[in-house]
Amino acid sequence: MRRHVIAPIVAAFAAVALAPSVAPAQAQQQQLLPLKPPPPPPVKPYTAVAAKPPLPYDDPAYQAFRKQLADIAAKKDRAALAKLVVAKGFFWVQDKDIADPKKPGIDNLAKATNLDAKDGSGWAVLGAMFTDPTAAEWPDRKGVMCAPADPTIDAKAFRALTDSTQTDPSEWGYAVKDGVDVHAAAQPNAPTVDKLGLNLVRVLPDTAPPSGNGPAFLHIATPSGKTGFIAADDIAPLGGDEICYAKDGGGWKITGYFGGMAQQ
Repeated sequence: MRRHVIAPIVAAFAAVALAPSVAPAQAQQQQLLPLKPPPPPPVKPYTAVAAKPPLPYDDPAYQAFRKQLADIAAKKDRAALAKLVVAKGFFWVQDKDIADPKKPGIDNLAKATNLDAKDGSGWAVLGAMFTDPTAAEWPDRKGVMCAPADPTIDAKAFRALTDSTQTDPSEWGYAVKDGVDVHAAAQPNAPTVDKLGLNLVRVLPDTAPPSGNGPAFLHIATPSGKTGFIAADDIAPLGGDEICYAKDGGGWKITGYFGGMAQQ
């Protein structure tokens, strides 16, 4: 799953990449120098590592519950949302469970997602999660389903890919469907320069802002070594946040969250 399977892989790779590689005296000297991010590695062809997108969770009651939540998020109805969050036992996991057991579940969920943000960004985060039809069971808690679910990938192949391309795991996403068009420019009608299969995709640092009222685009590198742009909706990230659900009294309720805002 995204936070408790993929994210630990990402974190482990990052820990290796960030491990000290200079002597203590050199490290102390470097602290006095201005930090300058290294240039990104050059774009070259890379091995296409398969990434099978997750399937929708085919429980009619769950899908109906998800649509109910999406409607609540669209209306920003906190009172209605509170009724669908467990009152007690809500978990909020980052490196550990940081939920406040003295507070109702809705208060912990609100803090995790910054639900009270004046710009509505917290509701936007929840709305996006509620519209995702995928889910997978949390191995440590039977009956707890977390979403969005992760793709199926080979962890060893992923590690070899980041090593060979000298990239960080956070620079990779996956195509949500086969045959995604890669455009020469950040426009839906721009010429197609390549197509993506169901594999991991390198996302380049620069992203293109939406053109007028058009969709947002991401600048990516394909396995063949070409660069181009794809609609942001055609690619999903690895290691993102998850919201978890469980049946309570015969109906579904929100029971936990992986990730979220940094604990203050």
